[in-house]
Amino acid sequence: MGIAGNLTPEQLDFFNTNGYLVLESFSSPEEVREMRDRMAELLDGFDGSIASIFSTKNQQQHTDDYFFESAEKISFFFEEKAFGEDGHLKQPKELSINKVGHALHEIDPIFKKFTSSDKISGMLYSLDYKRPVVIQSMYIFKQPGIGGEVVPHQDNSFLYTEPPSCTGLWLALEDATITNGCLWAIPRSHKNGLRRRFIRDENGVHFDHPSPSYDDKEFVPVEVKEGSLVVIHGDLIHQSFENKSPNSRHALSLHVVDTDGHVWAKDNWIQRKVEPEPLYACRC
Repeated sequence: MGIAGNLTPEQLDFFNTNGYLVLESFSSPEEVREMRDRMAELLDGFDGSIASIFSTKNQQQHTDDYFFESAEKISFFFEEKAFGEDGHLKQPKELSINKVGHALHEIDPIFKKFTSSDKISGMLYSLDYKRPVVIQSMYIFKQPGIGGEVVPHQDNSFLYTEPPSCTGLWLALEDATITNGCLWAIPRSHKNGLRRRFIRDENGVHFDHPSPSYDDKEFVPVEVKEGSLVVIHGDLIHQSFENKSPNSRHALSLHVVDTDGHVWAKDNWIQRKVEPEPLYACRC
């Protein structure tokens, strides 16, 4: 049986116009609970001795071999504010982790089941993907009180193909609100093209252009309920603020690129040893 698209013409029109789309109740409460329970198990088995700090403000400073090798592993990254002046965690590891990535979708059976589901493939088929691969996956915690800011960015900056083909899939595993650090986006900003790229070379990683300035008034909040999926165009400018509330904001983030007629840039930060398997290969 071939892949069938599952987005309506109205949904596609909204996505193409605005650069993002919210699909409510994309995952059932049972699916959400299964993924959250599985992550709790993974965290329980993590001893905390080997990890790294993740920060979108200081990406060059905190990018190390552990980060690079995470492209094909399940790796753990702490929040910047998780540590005290003595270098020790200020609270339990479960409340100190920023994210887990970047190959959950390949290695762990629970996250692989969601990623390879017909509903994911059907949505990508609707978006005209011919041979899509999930190039990275992240479980993001947005911890209460210390959940870090994610500065304005475009996903194509980090996961570049020629021509560009990245789409972000952001699944809310808890309600995401203005209070606990929901996504914010500039509607239609994807129509202005890619602003800069995040390059990996012999000197490590760096951006090829300075950070653009954005008008805060242009951003709109994307508040969603648990189980909702936000589909994000690779050129859409989006961000999230610090979580200063007492409530976490768990989410699963997948990034997809096409490998049919699109070439993976060799200077992307992800430089895999093994080629990823496509979700499907369209013979149309």
